[in-house]
Amino acid sequence: MSAAPAARPAAALLASAPAAVLLSVAPAAAHFQEILPSADVLPEGGAVTLALRFTHPVMGGPQMDMARPQAFGMWRDGADHDLLPLLKRVEESGTSAWTAEEMLPEPGAAIFHVTPAPYWEAAEGKFIVHYTKVVVDSWASGEGWDVLLGLPVEIAPLTRPTGLWAGNLFRGVVMAQGAPVPFAEVEVEFVNDGRYTIPNDAFSTQVIKADANGTFAYAMPFPGWWGFAALTEGPEKMRAPDGSMAPVEEGGLIWVKAAAPEPAAD
Repeated sequence: MSAAPAARPAAALLASAPAAVLLSVAPAAAHFQEILPSADVLPEGGAVTLALRFTHPVMGGPQMDMARPQAFGMWRDGADHDLLPLLKRVEESGTSAWTAEEMLPEPGAAIFHVTPAPYWEAAEGKFIVHYTKVVVDSWASGEGWDVLLGLPVEIAPLTRPTGLWAGNLFRGVVMAQGAPVPFAEVEVEFVNDGRYTIPNDAFSTQVIKADANGTFAYAMPFPGWWGFAALTEGPEKMRAPDGSMAPVEEGGLIWVKAAAPEPAAD
């Protein structure tokens, strides 16, 4: 698995020395690796279904063809579980996406994560690899959500990423190679199911700059799934289809759901 076995609470890793990383600049229609569960909280435990796709969330596409991931797992109860055999390919809009189902019968947070196969983006002349995670809390335990997986690039949540209202402030720290990234740029998009019209390209991808400690904050204005993507330039290049050596965009993503309160029953 891509996740390091020595996962530990984010607070411990934040004590590491700062790291300097070159950040890439993305176009208005940003690429986001999705790993979206059927729910962020399971009040009584049970099954959760996860959908994996590579797309432009705010614009509703186009969706890119997603090869079988290199790794897919779940961190839970102090161990990383390989879920790659559970993945099933599905066709969406003529492209490949993936789905899986897992049971969470016991209380506690499960951190699902995916390492996709490198995606060649010819228009930008680079490969894209987004290490992506999402937290699902079984029995609404409120525990275990702040464990870091040791991914090459990762967002350490400072706000519990489950049970959030629309309007809540989500805070996190951008980490690369185990250390905070000063002044990192974080892109933010939401999964637009057609409910919202984007006025122009300036609104498609929100951009935040972290502080000197790699910390950022964003208030999610309306309900839905929100993706936070910290993009860095990988330390090594890969061979492009034409034989040349091309840069690799390594992203650390986390997905967070914001909910709207339901009216009280009469």
